[in-house]
Amino acid sequence: MSIITLTTDFGEKDHFVGGVKGAIYAELDSVRIVDISHSISPFHITEAAYIIQNAYNSFPKGTIHIIGIDSGLTPENKHIAVYLDGHYFICANNGIVSMIASEIRPENIVEINIHDRLHSNFPVRDVFVQVACHIARGGTLEVIGKQIAGIKELTGIRPVVNSEGNQIIGNVIYIDNYGNVVTNISRALFEKIGMGRNFRIMARTASFTEVFENYSDAINFNLAPEKREEDGKKLALWNTGNYLELAIYKSNPSTVGSASSLFGLEFRDTVTVNFL
Repeated sequence: MSIITLTTDFGEKDHFVGGVKGAIYAELDSVRIVDISHSISPFHITEAAYIIQNAYNSFPKGTIHIIGIDSGLTPENKHIAVYLDGHYFICANNGIVSMIASEIRPENIVEINIHDRLHSNFPVRDVFVQVACHIARGGTLEVIGKQIAGIKELTGIRPVVNSEGNQIIGNVIYIDNYGNVVTNISRALFEKIGMGRNFRIMARTASFTEVFENYSDAINFNLAPEKREEDGKKLALWNTGNYLELAIYKSNPSTVGSASSLFGLEFRDTVTVNFL
């Protein structure tokens, strides 16, 4: 049974998600639909790219991923289908899959060209679903599009290393449901440039000299509970995607606060690592 995942900025209030699922089942009743997220911030390509990058490889090879973010068809925003790392991605050519493609080369990319056969102002439902179901039936990408050489890349998504090799300048690329701040500084880059040196991470007024593997590693459980620094403790760690994340232990944006609110960090803000 084929799996089709959905990632959109549609939210849960309107009919859009239900319409897309209904269209899939109308084409194929023997398919499994999985929601990755419908709570992407509207038109937030970087946020969608981060979520897709960290979710897709939990699915089996051959999974088809429909990404409904900034999907309106324009001369500058064509629709594409990409075969990459054993998975299919159907989306607009706006940079969403470029985070994955920066590490793994796509095996096939086509620009979808079936629009003249369809009348639609809802391309995710009427175009992306048709492509996804075609693939699920065993169809090839060449039938629904013309092959192209590459995809559009997100700008400003890669950190910068200074000429002396002792500083990485990164940016906030995602803020999660807990208010934790994810940067674009990967563990691989950090270790390559750092070469085991001491460091100081700076993000506005917050600074860190240690990066943990897990949230709980920042807590000294040898101390009695009443003596521990737990709620509100700031920390840096390598998250599940192996990106540098700044967090507050057991944060709650509506009560104790979060890394985003307490450090004053928002999307694209600068995070700097200085190696000593």
